[in-house]
Amino acid sequence: MKMILLGPPGAGKGTQAKGIAARYGIAHISTGDMLRAEVREGTPLGREAKSYMDKGQLVPDEVIIGMVKNRIAAPDCEKGFLFDGFPRTIAQAEALEKITDIDRVVDIEVPDERLIARISGRRMCPLCGATYHVSTYGSDKCSCGGVLYQRDDDRAETVAVRLTEYHKKTAPLIDYYAQKGKLLTVNGDAPVDAVADEIARELDA
Repeated sequence: MKMILLGPPGAGKGTQAKGIAARYGIAHISTGDMLRAEVREGTPLGREAKSYMDKGQLVPDEVIIGMVKNRIAAPDCEKGFLFDGFPRTIAQAEALEKITDIDRVVDIEVPDERLIARISGRRMCPLCGATYHVSTYGSDKCSCGGVLYQRDDDRAETVAVRLTEYHKKTAPLIDYYAQKGKLLTVNGDAPVDAVADEIARELDA
């Protein structure tokens, strides 16, 4: 099974990706993790990517596609794989089609206002790294004693900008895969287990 997981920031893609990968025995490929691994290992593609990242520039599609090609040739991808965070644009989707076919694309949908509340309510502990949410945790201190803080990335105004960017670049991907008959849309505003059950039910069918 070769899959792509789409969804806006805060939709719970990472959590669902781990569950799907474990259920079907396929590799979970996060492009961020893949990029960091190539840079860490000092591969030719990793060195090329680092030269862009050091200048604060986006890594070009051809470098990312090269890494993807290497990654899906790895032994753990023999039974299939799940892309989390890739492709991000139509150009990347078209380039991906030239190196592999995709069976299913799962789009986790959550209304923007819910995502903003979900992400902007997160609080982190600087000491132990624990994460809390203001809707379920009333203290400004972690159980370990650390004073909780809000990451800049999690501020409501930053989240709104990230969501606008997501809709602009990724909405066309949703139509692209829908036209190919590969899209499965699930309600990501439900509890985590309910979302996982809906995805599994649809994929098993």
